[in-house]
Amino acid sequence: MLTVIQNIVSFILLVLAQVLILNNIQFLGFINPYIYILFIISLPVRLPRWLTLVFGFAIGLLIDVFSNTLGMHAFASILIAYARSFVIQIFTSIDEGNNPTPSFHSFGVGAYVKYVFVMVFLHHSALFFLEAFSFSHFWLVLFKTLLSSVISILIILGLKSLNRR
Repeated sequence: MLTVIQNIVSFILLVLAQVLILNNIQFLGFINPYIYILFIISLPVRLPRWLTLVFGFAIGLLIDVFSNTLGMHAFASILIAYARSFVIQIFTSIDEGNNPTPSFHSFGVGAYVKYVFVMVFLHHSALFFLEAFSFSHFWLVLFKTLLSSVISILIILGLKSLNRR
């Protein structure tokens, strides 16, 4: 029951931080950090995929409503929610019956950093290429994706390092 309450509070705080603070930050038009995906990244490992997809859709749609982005965040969030279990299997080996939440402690520092990097880069790639809806400015969109991913990863890893568990 405590985990459910923690996830609800996390959901609300991440959405509020994204909508009220981070959506208003754009450095030179290239860097816009998206940390709301930390909610999807931090869900328990053995959570059923359909529930992860529902949570991904819910948080993406909520960000879309406040950002007026017509489903782009919902698509990118569903994409990483779907790919999440595959990425976890690539970087870690979770014991049968064990259901940890992804963190530095449960995955190990190296595996967790790789996991976060892949998830954030996948999300940002889908989001920015969908936003551009063209490959005519491929290198510019890729540059924007890389810069935003690096800043988002640093913020996410910083937030997770504050967690003592």
